[in-house]
Amino acid sequence: MGRVVVSNPLRTRAIAEAKVKTDKVDALVLAQLLRCDYLPEVWRPDAHTRRLRQVTSRRASLVHQRTAVKNRLHAVLHQRLVHAPVKDLFGSGGRRWLAQLELEELDRTFVDSELRLLEALEQEIHVMDRLLARHGFKDPRVKLLLTLLGVDVAVAQTLLAALGDLSRFRSPDHAASYLGLVPSTRQSADSCYHGPITKRGRSQARWLLVQAAQHVGTHPGPLGVFFRRLAHKKNRNVAVVATARKLVTIAWHMLTKDEPYRYALPRTTETKLSRLRVRATGQRRRTGVAPGAPRSPRYGSGQISRVLPSIDQVYEKQDLPPLPPPAKGERRMIEESGTEPFVRHLHVAHRVQRTKKNPVSTSL
Repeated sequence: MGRVVVSNPLRTRAIAEAKVKTDKVDALVLAQLLRCDYLPEVWRPDAHTRRLRQVTSRRASLVHQRTAVKNRLHAVLHQRLVHAPVKDLFGSGGRRWLAQLELEELDRTFVDSELRLLEALEQEIHVMDRLLARHGFKDPRVKLLLTLLGVDVAVAQTLLAALGDLSRFRSPDHAASYLGLVPSTRQSADSCYHGPITKRGRSQARWLLVQAAQHVGTHPGPLGVFFRRLAHKKNRNVAVVATARKLVTIAWHMLTKDEPYRYALPRTTETKLSRLRVRATGQRRRTGVAPGAPRSPRYGSGQISRVLPSIDQVYEKQDLPPLPPPAKGERRMIEESGTEPFVRHLHVAHRVQRTKKNPVSTSL
């Protein structure tokens, strides 16, 4: 029985550079390349990956349309030299101000039209988010990726849709190269030139990873130290792209080893995983004191406190795999980056007392 092979046209140079190019000659060259195992074959995604790519692509298209609508609204205000008195123009207060803004008849028509489009697009994006959440809640790989810095459900699902079968990547560098996050290299003899990233692969996944890397700069962990050191040495844009590549590398290790990210902030990670559960099922877990439990010794004292769980407790509560001890090279990296106190702090539960000035944290 015959087998269908799809060749990568960017890597099939024998036909493009031929002097005589006809369908008969092309078919013969392709057959010879396939016989000699020289034909670069394109990986064909399975049905689940194709459906996931369709959903994530549609969501990305809706987000781009929403951004275009917001830019057009800003353009109307800039052309009329109107300054918005609110910080968030598209929040509840900003939209009320836009609806009541006095403009000429034509401009008022444009603004009302854009506001209706914006509302419709946000409803469609909400539908796509609910769909991704329902599918992601059943996929343990999505929960693993949510522990990674700056990664939400949309980023996790888009990354899984872009990579597909992880077994086809022999290393994390191969996965980063597939997404076009590696620098282009031109080498001949003793000369070697490294240029900008190749930008191969799915641009949607690469764009979302770059957006996720924007949130890493303030993180106190090793990845945040890497971001700040590179931004100080070169510039922020270089640090963002390098961190996006680092996120792909870490995600590959997490998925292949079935391990969550070991340097995630417990409170933020618990919030992301709980938000996924609420969007997927609509069910919220009961909080507060269990029925029949005794009152806290701080009851009636006027002191408001909250327990911040350790990262191990969060992963156990969310049914995630436990964290194995770090390897020797990873321990050396922690010591060199100066994040050893932060790492120890992650594995200890704390009680935070809320005061008028600053919260006071005490270990449990």
